[in-house]
Amino acid sequence: MKALLIVAHGSRRQASNQEVMDLAELVAQRQDNSFDLVESAFLELAETLIPDGIEQCARAGATQITVMPYFLNSGKHVTQDIPEVITAIKPQYPDITIDVTEHIGASPVMIELVLQIASAK
Repeated sequence: MKALLIVAHGSRRQASNQEVMDLAELVAQRQDNSFDLVESAFLELAETLIPDGIEQCARAGATQITVMPYFLNSGKHVTQDIPEVITAIKPQYPDITIDVTEHIGASPVMIELVLQIASAK
């Protein structure tokens, strides 16, 4: 079973966290989605934290978890903090493959997205 865990920073503003949770729900509902399960988690300041998100995926039966940093830039959270959390938690799930993708801002699709949004106004 393949799971996608969308990881954002987390905010004290609950509405910001809800946006990420809503995004995960919308991704899960897509017909062209290749994941059996889509969840969201946060690095800090909000529930569900990354280890809890991994645990939720594992409890649901995931054998592969893809962690996608929902960050625009490759700052410390993307290059250091998230990989450290994943490295620390992997030994707890020896039968599950856990991989981290590039952060969303590194995607070549971002160029098209920027142009679409800017042109829509």
